[in-house]
Amino acid sequence: MRVGLIPETAYELMGLIAGEVPNPVIETFNGLLMVRSLVAACRLEILDTLAEGPLSAIDVASRAGTSPVPTERLLDVLVSLRYVRRKGDTFELLPVARRWLLKDSPDSVRDYVLWRHYEWEWISRLDDHVRTGASILGRGALDDDAWQLYQRAMRCLANLGSPEIAARTPVPQGATTMLDIGGAHGHLSATFCRRHPAMKAVVLELPEAIQASAPLLASENLGDRVVHRAGDARTDDFGDACWDLVVASNIVHNLTSDQCTSLTVRVARSLKPGGVFAIIDFTRPTSERATGQTPALMDLYFSLTSVSGAWSIEEMAHWQQTAGLKPYKALRMRRGAGSVIQAAKRPA
Repeated sequence: MRVGLIPETAYELMGLIAGEVPNPVIETFNGLLMVRSLVAACRLEILDTLAEGPLSAIDVASRAGTSPVPTERLLDVLVSLRYVRRKGDTFELLPVARRWLLKDSPDSVRDYVLWRHYEWEWISRLDDHVRTGASILGRGALDDDAWQLYQRAMRCLANLGSPEIAARTPVPQGATTMLDIGGAHGHLSATFCRRHPAMKAVVLELPEAIQASAPLLASENLGDRVVHRAGDARTDDFGDACWDLVVASNIVHNLTSDQCTSLTVRVARSLKPGGVFAIIDFTRPTSERATGQTPALMDLYFSLTSVSGAWSIEEMAHWQQTAGLKPYKALRMRRGAGSVIQAAKRPA
């Protein structure tokens, strides 16, 4: 999936084909305001105000506590982005906004959009990162509200990908024990446990992440089938031959190569014979043909905000082989551009 220039008139199409469109002008200015407009619409609850039916801009502003004229202008931007439809003087939500951006929608990614407010400042420092190589390890400095929003944002993403991960990961027959490394909100573990009724899961997380994500895990209503355990993926001993399934989802891009190797060795030792270790993460493009917009952007983002960046499929499989595991062929996620499930099995 990519974001790009989409002509709206025949003249624009002709200009684009002829190479006369100044792409950087549109991609930077339009992109800049599109992001901020959508974040503002969520933060000011403009979209939720329209949830019950069409309203005029004046009515939206009155209910949201905003100024009428700029509110109407923001609504017109949402119309151009196809989240809202305008009929005369009234505005109404389109299905895409109802599904993805309302607070109460089961598929809502509203919290993930709100998280852009914090990332905005981080991304503004990208030129310093490219110049010096210094990363922004800013999550530890977040206040309580920001930490909770971050956990809810990650829960939004997990809601999108967890069903596919649980369905496609090669879980050993009769599996009863699962370790979810860095699973925070526990939604991935909960999805596995619902799919495998005999399974119980432990979510290993840093203490501060547990504090922020505990209410999200409680909302899964699985009781002692999915529990938190305070720990550190970089150093903890995971035990010996005690897990049927170990999952590390969106964790390795936060670790150095040596830390990833160490993690995989400790996981391999902790697996029961026949047990599976599944790494789920974005991958780094390794060739021009394999370079997509989202994978390339995510690799740069992780480089900016962590100690490493994305890893290639070959590197993930190499860690597993070095630890004595037998890698499966990587499965590319259908719903996550650039994400893979790289699983490996401990020999029986």
